[in-house]
Parts: sequence; C-alpha cells; structure tokens
Amino acid sequence: MGVNDRSMPERDEGTGRYTGTYSDDDFVEAIENEGEPVGTGEIAKAVGCAHDTAYKRLQALETKGIITSRKVGNTLVWSISDD
Repeated sequence: MGVNDRSMPERDEGTGRYTGTYSDDDFVEAIENEGEPVGTGEIAKAVGCAHDTAYKRLQALETKGIITSRKVGNTLVWSISDD
C-alpha cells in the first residue's frame, strides 16, 4: 500500500483554505502504486487529500484520457488508460 510522506498542506490564515496542491502525477502514481484497479478512497489516502478532492481530480484526469473508471458494485475504480 502506498504512503504519502508529505505533510498536510498548510492553511491560508486569511481564508482558512488549504494552500497545498496536488499534481496529476500524484494521482497517476497513486493508481500505479496501489495496484489497478483502485478505489477513490485508497487513492485519496495515498495522495494525502480529501476523498472529494481526489474524486474531482480523477474525473478531470479521465476527461483528459489519462485514466479510466468503471463501476464495481457500488464502488468506482480507476485504472491507467491503455491509450
């Protein structure tokens, strides 16, 4: 199981929002390291972000054709695109 050794992103003192960002590579590497197919929760944990953040980024990566998803039961799982 992959582990992200980065510390949690810092919060902006004015807005309270997190200032950390995650690259597309962070999500692709999490899929590769966790083993395909992998669920959104496992990817979020490996990257070190919230489930909702991971889901939105994974959807964007799927739109770009980098990854694909499929439904397994009630879970959406992700894989690297064959293209």
